[in-house]
Amino acid sequence: MSVDNWSARARAIDSFKVMDLLKRARELDDRGFDVVHMEAGEPDFKTAPAVQAAAMRALENGLIQYTPAGGIARLRERIAQFYGERYGIEIGPERVLVTPGASGGLLLAFALLAEQGRSFMMADPGYPCNPQFLRLLEARAQRVRVDESTNFQLTAELVREHWQPETAGVLLASPANPTGAVVAPEEMAAIAAVVRELGGELIVDELYHGLTYGFDAESVLSIDDRALVMNSFSKYFGMTGWRLGWLVGPADAVAEMEKIAQNLFISPPTLSQYAALAAFEPESIALFEARRAEFGQRRDLLVSGLRELGFGIHRPPQGAFYVYADASHLTDNSYDWCWSLLEEDKVAATPGADFSRFDAQRYVRFSYTTGLDRIELALERLAKRGQR
Repeated sequence: MSVDNWSARARAIDSFKVMDLLKRARELDDRGFDVVHMEAGEPDFKTAPAVQAAAMRALENGLIQYTPAGGIARLRERIAQFYGERYGIEIGPERVLVTPGASGGLLLAFALLAEQGRSFMMADPGYPCNPQFLRLLEARAQRVRVDESTNFQLTAELVREHWQPETAGVLLASPANPTGAVVAPEEMAAIAAVVRELGGELIVDELYHGLTYGFDAESVLSIDDRALVMNSFSKYFGMTGWRLGWLVGPADAVAEMEKIAQNLFISPPTLSQYAALAAFEPESIALFEARRAEFGQRRDLLVSGLRELGFGIHRPPQGAFYVYADASHLTDNSYDWCWSLLEEDKVAATPGADFSRFDAQRYVRFSYTTGLDRIELALERLAKRGQR
């Protein structure tokens, strides 16, 4: 195959830098080094026992064939029921689409709403893969610089200010990766109103719902029933490798996206769907809530320790499991600094270059998806590094 024949579309896709760093960190693990992993957005807890047992039963019963592209009926119904239990929102299963991970869900959402040449507005810093999905569809990301003054989130004022004729809509993430910032309900309502007024569509990434600290996040569906919501079994439910997510939207939009999913994916992973039914059982939810409390303890330890070392943290993250820390007192190139930190001190963290085009060189994302003892060890190594 000739490189000359590769598409401009493929060439324009940026690498996911944290995965490059993770690959190197695993190489060091294999060579016997004790690496503290704070780079990936993956919970360190094992799959919940009830979920494992449900998967085993499905295998034993031969439930491993293709399913409908929108997911098995039982899971769509159970997700719809979950919205009533957690948010007090009544939705029907026809409004739920089960997807191969949240990434598959966002690809379907953009395929539905992002026409060639149009753009979706999103906060910068933000999850690095979102613009790549749009590029793949010959659309583009319209990145809007945000900072501490807006809690690293878009506001209704920013949406109105930056709206362009080619803007198709707005993508929000609340809680957000990499900052853990949450859009307040009143701001979410204001943003939704502006987007509707300007003729656009609103997509809200709620992947980290259930992982907020000191409060429960509201779903945008309690504010704007026409919004498109994406979620996943990866984060709160701790099922990253099972590759299962979902979308909630108007029934006609869900039906249209299911048609696209039939062509792209055939169906979501069958075994994962039957396993995920057990994620909603009371014993599983109790386990996830206990893990949420542990994440909160880890957050507090990491924020306190980083601040003592001089890292700038405007406010503790409200959700998710990341600290987006200003490291400008240590470096003016956080990309090189993170690689040096890995090679010299065996601590893996993610440079801001993965998340931002503006202030990337200042920031480092630390994931607290490892135990308290490992966080303490990372802080010790960071302190020793600062003394060199």
